Amino acid sequence: MEVFIKVAQLLMSLSILVLFHEFGHFAFAKLFKTRVEKFYLFFNPWFSLFKVKKGDTEYGVGWLPLGGYVKISGMIDESMDREALKKPPQPWEFRSKPSWQRLLIMLGGVLVNFILAIGIYIMLLYINGEQYLPTENAKYGIVCDSTALEIGLRNGDKILSIDNEYVENFSKIIIRVLLDDVTTMQIERNGEKLEIPITNQLRADVIKKESFFILPRIPFNPFTIDNVQKDYPGKLAGLEKGDTLKLVNGQEFIYYDEFKDYLKNYKGKEVVLGIQRNVSFLEIPVTLTGEGMIGITSKYVDFFELKEIRYSFIASIPAGIKKGYQTSVFYLKQMKLIFNPETEVYKSVGSFITIGKMFPGYWDWNVFWSFTALLSIMLGILNLLPIPALDGGHVMFLIYEIVAGRKPGDKFLEYAQIAGMIILLSLMVLAIGNDFIKHVFN
Repeated sequence: MEVFIKVAQLLMSLSILVLFHEFGHFAFAKLFKTRVEKFYLFFNPWFSLFKVKKGDTEYGVGWLPLGGYVKISGMIDESMDREALKKPPQPWEFRSKPSWQRLLIMLGGVLVNFILAIGIYIMLLYINGEQYLPTENAKYGIVCDSTALEIGLRNGDKILSIDNEYVENFSKIIIRVLLDDVTTMQIERNGEKLEIPITNQLRADVIKKESFFILPRIPFNPFTIDNVQKDYPGKLAGLEKGDTLKLVNGQEFIYYDEFKDYLKNYKGKEVVLGIQRNVSFLEIPVTLTGEGMIGITSKYVDFFELKEIRYSFIASIPAGIKKGYQTSVFYLKQMKLIFNPETEVYKSVGSFITIGKMFPGYWDWNVFWSFTALLSIMLGILNLLPIPALDGGHVMFLIYEIVAGRKPGDKFLEYAQIAGMIILLSLMVLAIGNDFIKHVFN
């Protein structure tokens, strides 16, 4: 069921993004009286699931959910329609329009992607506001994964600054470490200030392991069960929402990470849980999963003083624009890592499998729209890459035409389109191959 929900969210999100992106091209083409022959959601090699013709345009839904397209008369695109280009240019064709109009037609999809993302952020900020943990309020320090431990961090350390600059939002620390050219992290350990080096090797290790690196450290008590997961040992043993976990094998814990580390020693084995249920104290035996899991969760929000910001509708507009800009910069920095061979981030590039796994296995509209906004920005930026067959490739040649005062030849554009398609197919093979290695063979 979780896989179905993830797939449904992915398809719905992609459908929204493709429709808006292609509508951007369509709208500018219509504005400049350029004929649009086809407007398709998803690709339709050999046959379509649905199609209808209105005016000069055929609207349809293809069966291959890898994107969508508009076919504009007189334009060299992925359809490689050579016959139409052998005829004399017609007034309604793309190639007959001034270069500035053709430029706007090609930029229309990307422009709408950014507008859509900003619109979603405005809506989310107005409805939900923002909530985050200030770094100074992570009063119990941090919990480290193996990568963080290797560079010298320890559980309980408190983050003071990155390159001697305080980071207000705790969740932004990992972003600064991975995406900014920072070299040091300042921490406090047992009242002593220390400096931890940050290297490209660290960035590569965090990305390759897909690890959390650091999280706020959480006290164990009180561990009041908020959710008992179906088909897990806790449910089978009779644990209930509202129970308070006190002991494991008579052992008490100060921090939640100590509790989790303790369970790892009993993978697939039985432990005895000390449970407070109303006025009764119960001892309940539970056989852990092979990963050392009980299948219970607790809410820890009360341990931390979170900062909450609420926005009026007017205030949400500049805040949404700012968030859209910050997300764009964030993604551009990620792309910078991809092109840095030292970090080996290219090995983590994924296809639709990776994107689908980003969505949760349950339906949450806030999460769905947040991911859709992020994907809209990703789609916009990727389409701006100067690769023939992408919008950015067409824009590159149009800018050359505007600067040089002459068009590249149709034959050159045709060969460039073929080369671009080969590049895109190669990138797709790399992404799918990475996904199979990560999710199928591992």
